[in-house]
Amino acid sequence: MDVKDEIAFFQAVKARLAKFDSTGSGRTNEEIESTIRQVIDKALVSEQVIDVFDAAGIKKPDISILSEEFLLELKNKEHKNVALEVLKKLLNDEIKARAKKNLVQSRTLMEMLQDAIKRYHAKVLTAAEVMDELISISKEIVKSDKQAEEMGMSDYEYAFYTAVANNDSARELMQQDKLRELAIVLFEKVKANASIDWTIKESVKAKLKVIVKRTLRQFGYPPDMQKLATETVLKQAEMLASELTRKTGDG
Repeated sequence: MDVKDEIAFFQAVKARLAKFDSTGSGRTNEEIESTIRQVIDKALVSEQVIDVFDAAGIKKPDISILSEEFLLELKNKEHKNVALEVLKKLLNDEIKARAKKNLVQSRTLMEMLQDAIKRYHAKVLTAAEVMDELISISKEIVKSDKQAEEMGMSDYEYAFYTAVANNDSARELMQQDKLRELAIVLFEKVKANASIDWTIKESVKAKLKVIVKRTLRQFGYPPDMQKLATETVLKQAEMLASELTRKTGDG
C-alpha cells in the first residue's frame, strides 16, 4: 500500500510505451499485465488476510470456544469496523461448520447473523450495536454447546433434539426429558437405516418417513406439528447420512 502511487505511475508509463512498441517478442501485454496484477495481489492481499488478527491487534482465538475474554477484547477495540469484520468471519465459519451436523441450529444462527449484518448495512444499527448483536449470537452458540453437554448428548443426538424441540407446542406438551429421549431414539433409528445410498432411493426415504412418523406418535408428539417435525427430522437424517458416508469414505 505504501507504493501504490508508484505502481500506478509505472503502469501508466507502460501502457503509454506499449503504443509505440508493437514489434516486441515474448509475452503479450495481457500476459505481462496479468503477471503484474498477480504479484501485486499476492503482496497486498494474501499477507493481510493471513495476518488479519495481528493487523487488528487481536490474539488469535480458539473459534470453537468464543470465550467471554475474547468477546470482551473485541468489543473494546477502538476500530469497531475491524473488530466487527473479524467476529463476522469467525461466526460465519463457525456456523458453516455446524451446518454439517445440526440443521435447525445452524439455520437459526445464520438467519440471526445475516439479519444483524443487513441492518448494519442499512444503517439501522451502528458498528457498536451490531457488535453487541454478534456477541449475543456467539453466546447463543456457547450456550447450546453447554446444553448438549449438560443433557449428556452427542452432537448428532442434540441435532435431533433441536429438530423436535423447534416449536412451542412440543416444548409445552412434552418436557425436556421426554424430548431428549425421543431425539435419542430417532437418532438410533435413523442411524440404523442410513445406508450409503438412502438419499437417492425413494423406497428407503419412504421407509424412514414411516419410522419417524410412528416414533413421533408413540412419544405423544403434538399431532398438529407432526408433519413439520417429520420433514425437519428427515432433512436432519439426510445430513447425518451424508456425514456418515463421508466419514466412511475418509476412513
